[in-house]
Amino acid sequence: MRVMVIVKATPMSERGIKRGPDFDQLMTSMGAFNAELEKAGVMVTGDGLKPSSHGKRLLIPAEGDISVVDGPFPATSELVAGYWLWSVASMDEAVEWAKKCPHPMPGENATLEIRPVYEAEDFGP
Repeated sequence: MRVMVIVKATPMSERGIKRGPDFDQLMTSMGAFNAELEKAGVMVTGDGLKPSSHGKRLLIPAEGDISVVDGPFPATSELVAGYWLWSVASMDEAVEWAKKCPHPMPGENATLEIRPVYEAEDFGP
């Protein structure tokens, strides 16, 4: 099965990249973790996302015109700071890998959300 592992944004991630020892340590730790995922055949892809100040939202009503809203967006807890797409045997395996993840937001609480990806067989013949 494939799962998307979503790294929820925090106030720190919304401020953007701040170079320094903490950043360097995080990149080293995440690089080693990603290498471990790749070696195990788990990682399909993954990336960090720039802060929402670099983004846009499209508001699509049931009827009428689409609105485009420039970031930054409020409600940091609803934003995504990064993601992985993993190929695992089960949700339990995904949880075990996620537990090995280096702390993605040093000095702040962090949340990883794991969501199964729909596969063709989920829709029947």
